[in-house]
Amino acid sequence: MTTAILIVLMVAATAAGALAARQEESVAPQTRLAWTRTILYWAFTLLVAFEMAAGGLWDLLRIEYVRVVLTHLGYPLYLLYIIGVPRIPCAFVLLLPRFHRLKEWAYAGAFFDYMGAAASHLLTGDGAKAWVGPFLLSLFTLASWAMRPAARRLERPDKAAGPRAAAWGVPALIVLGMLVFAYLTLPKGAP
Repeated sequence: MTTAILIVLMVAATAAGALAARQEESVAPQTRLAWTRTILYWAFTLLVAFEMAAGGLWDLLRIEYVRVVLTHLGYPLYLLYIIGVPRIPCAFVLLLPRFHRLKEWAYAGAFFDYMGAAASHLLTGDGAKAWVGPFLLSLFTLASWAMRPAARRLERPDKAAGPRAAAWGVPALIVLGMLVFAYLTLPKGAP
């Protein structure tokens, strides 16, 4: 029963989001492909936003399920507050119009959250049942980000004024130098 209610709510919210896209864009999607993209964007975005909101609430309430998982992974329970608090605003920001830079940060946070969860399960030796869910949510996050309409994207700088090779090479060499220096100056023994 709960699953059926959730599915109905997700379908209704996806339809509402797709219809709201008509007001955001200067031109409503005209082709079948454009409508499909809009519907997929809203479906993926709503799934990610729902999981962020529900996960944040579960973390802040410290329900038994998340306490058991966190203990199994070897993390302290106070981490629930650290990761739970930003999840709820993340869900809100993903659904807001405008605020493009903040939205980019929300997408990045959601992606890192899900990939961190998947990696934690993998690194503790958990089977696919434990890590596939967070990994799929990271893919849904990427799909939502990639399919977002133009009105929900950061404006691109002029491509003609793109950076030269030196603009990439110099920072890469600096970071390489930093890594070599950090390796050569590794501390010996305990602090």
